[in-house]
Amino acid sequence: MAKPRVDPVEGHAAVVAVQAGSTERNDVAGAVRYLLQMMSDAAPGHTVELRVPPFGAIQCVEGPEHTRGTPPNVVEMDSLTWIALATGMVSWAEAYDAGKISASGVRSDLSSQLPLAQW
Repeated sequence: MAKPRVDPVEGHAAVVAVQAGSTERNDVAGAVRYLLQMMSDAAPGHTVELRVPPFGAIQCVEGPEHTRGTPPNVVEMDSLTWIALATGMVSWAEAYDAGKISASGVRSDLSSQLPLAQW
């Protein structure tokens, strides 16, 4: 069963709301899920697991895929860091150096995929 997709109009509105300073749970959750969906579309694959707890996780980036257990390439960060990275408000290097990103595995550097093109 396929995951339901976030409506682009609602997702964009949530991102704009968070960028304007909203910390409402529905706005943050909507923005995170929409941007994860965009990342999945932009970098399809199963090589990296990108986690943004508590709102979502995806597998992305082409390459070898794992089938069981903890994936070898895992990236995890908080919601506001993900939104800032995906929209270009902060670079991968800045967020990583500040300790905002936990990344393990040889393919876990997502700097070439971020920010997402539409932002």
